Amino acid sequence: MRKTVLLFCTLLGLSAAHAADGDASRSITAAQAVMDEFIAAFNARDEARWADTLAFPHVRIASGEVVVHEDKDAFVAATDMDEFARMNNWGHSEWDSIEVIQAGPDKVHFKVVFSRFRPNGERYVTFNSLYIVQRVADGWGIRARSSFAP
Repeated sequence: MRKTVLLFCTLLGLSAAHAADGDASRSITAAQAVMDEFIAAFNARDEARWADTLAFPHVRIASGEVVVHEDKDAFVAATDMDEFARMNNWGHSEWDSIEVIQAGPDKVHFKVVFSRFRPNGERYVTFNSLYIVQRVADGWGIRARSSFAP
């Protein structure tokens, strides 16, 4: 997946300054690792592990609402992956594509497409999103997500 992200950077024609900037390349690699862990933790239904991929306060814009989780404890308390799976007949999710649209030394913007699958493996929905991954004091985390998912 990391090679795909770097290929998209090339295809999208990131500016020569960004393409030559080692900090931006390192940022993309670090941000992609967070994205990989985000989907793995989500699919594992591990709320605390999933929260570890986020930067707080964390913002999610979806369904006509803006939800701000001030800290990890608030996020974990508000999240029940088993209930999500039951209500949506959900088995797992996958990234269909992750494209870098902007990158700098401390932040990366990704254009994302992801799909949700039923427990039997049937894809039942696909959504477009924007993820902002930011360097924070203790590493990297997803600061904000804007999604067309409910």
